[in-house]
Amino acid sequence: MSLPPVSVQAATDRFRLLVDAVQDYGIFMLDPQGVVVSWNTGAQRIKQYRPEEVIGRHFSLFYPAEAIAAEWPAEELRRAARDGRFEEEGWRIRKDGTRFWANVVITALKDKSGVLTGFGKVTRDLTERRIHEEAVRESEQRFRLLVESVRDYAIFMLSPEGIIESWNSGAQLIKGYSAQEVIGRHFSMFYRPEDLATDLPGRELETALAAGRAEEEGWRVRRDGSVFWANVVISPVYDAARQLRGFAKVTRDMSERRRLHELENSSKRMSEFLAMLAHELRNPLAPIRNAVTILQLEPSPSPMVRSSRDMIDRQLSHMTRLVDDLLDVGRLTTGKIRFKAETVSYAQVVARSVEAVRPLMDARRHQLTVDMPDSGLWVQGDATRLAQVLQNLLTNAAKYTPEGGLIELKVWQEGAQLHTSVRDNGAGLSAQAINQIFELFSQGDAQTAAKESGLGIGLTLARSLVEMHGGALGASSPGPGQGSTFSFFLPHAGTTGGSAADMPAPSPSPVIMVVDDNRDAANSLAEILRLMDCQVKVAYDGPSGLELARRQLPQVMMLDIGMPNMNGYEVLAALRALPGGNRVTVAALTGYGTDEDKSRAAAAGFDAHLTKPLDFSALQEFLQSAGVMS
Repeated sequence: MSLPPVSVQAATDRFRLLVDAVQDYGIFMLDPQGVVVSWNTGAQRIKQYRPEEVIGRHFSLFYPAEAIAAEWPAEELRRAARDGRFEEEGWRIRKDGTRFWANVVITALKDKSGVLTGFGKVTRDLTERRIHEEAVRESEQRFRLLVESVRDYAIFMLSPEGIIESWNSGAQLIKGYSAQEVIGRHFSMFYRPEDLATDLPGRELETALAAGRAEEEGWRVRRDGSVFWANVVISPVYDAARQLRGFAKVTRDMSERRRLHELENSSKRMSEFLAMLAHELRNPLAPIRNAVTILQLEPSPSPMVRSSRDMIDRQLSHMTRLVDDLLDVGRLTTGKIRFKAETVSYAQVVARSVEAVRPLMDARRHQLTVDMPDSGLWVQGDATRLAQVLQNLLTNAAKYTPEGGLIELKVWQEGAQLHTSVRDNGAGLSAQAINQIFELFSQGDAQTAAKESGLGIGLTLARSLVEMHGGALGASSPGPGQGSTFSFFLPHAGTTGGSAADMPAPSPSPVIMVVDDNRDAANSLAEILRLMDCQVKVAYDGPSGLELARRQLPQVMMLDIGMPNMNGYEVLAALRALPGGNRVTVAALTGYGTDEDKSRAAAAGFDAHLTKPLDFSALQEFLQSAGVMS
């Protein structure tokens, strides 16, 4: 069956109905001069004009004033007539005067003979799309500006082949290249020859593709040829269709962090070395100190023996102080130096410090005067550390004051602050030296320092210890050859009318056992104890000491830690297992004297920790605490 023919008029009417029903497009006709001759529903919805309001009017009424002034509507028609079609996007005006972003297509209409009969115009409102695109563009622009302004990170894009496509200010700052110098070049230009030989750049891109991200730290090369330690992150970038667009590369200069890390490791190794060195030095110093103590306990030494004994004592004290300073500087650099804060009699601190330095001052015939209040001065702090501060200052004054010189120690209180000064008439200090003497290993003026021995750490320790107590230490001097003054203050000070009790005299003890594989150290310590009216037994290894203890338990045992075959910890455990072994007071005798060493000894069950070389006053104090001396 054949369909009935459709008339041209009917087809035309149907097409007109179809065009009129379109809502999303403004479709209308213009005559050759641009006058509107038809208007569909979509045109009315988009432009807000009813047909009777717009038909017969020139289509330029939809254009902004600036476009009309530029005769742009006429130009559009001219191009459409010339080319048959014209398309553009731009601002148009609705009836209410508001603007919308329009996509416009103008088509020239010609009859069979090619004569222009008018134009067909289709307009679409793309305002929402433009707003979205503008938002995306602004977001991209803000992100671009953000990336460009970052100075701590080199952020740049690579093509899939590794060609540099963008370059931010951080990249220029870190690597030294301008954008013009690097864009278009391969990013392998930043790698060292040895890394290029192993194709590190290529392997990084392969890792990023396989794992979704590649991160590495290593040396990279700047424009001037210098290298820096870099943290590098490379991430692949894909488009919406998951096609590889390239790589984002972020580089950070970590040279300073690496340097600090290396310094930290170096400091740790140095501290470990200093601790071991101090231990190894203390072991031979122990028997020497014991021998000197024996000589000091001799009732009637000859003048030559007395002179030699005192000289050895002074030099041994100096060497012991250097060993202690070495260990303390290691603790300072690692932040492990500790102190115990308690109420301290400052008169005892001063007396202890003066007593320690007196042999050095007497040897140089210095005149020392001490000026401090008669009433008791008390301060919150660590007595041992405060004595260390004052001893270092007095030793420093004695070293740099010529024979027969004057040294003055003055103590006074202002409010809750306790002030101490040590003044001398010795070598003095230049202005430059005053700014340097508290630096580690500094010894002040070179010419003056060359005349005296020392490690240049005593004043550093003194200042650090004062600051740990909440105070401050400084120095002043009129100039070289005019003496100097070191002063410090401590907070939390007070006064009382009382005085410290005299130290009780020693009394005999029943049995004390010394166990040490260093025969000289063991024998000399035993001799000291005998001169103190103690009964002493000696063993040179752990098993021998335990055998003696099984025969007769001592009241006190002084036990070396670092013995071969059976160390002090093992001996202690076996001793405690003996009947009555828990009643023995046991002191760890060792060259290791850090807070960690003391804590470990206490945790193992030692009652005391005595550091070699053993100070006589420390020995007395231990024996008193053990109840074998009064």
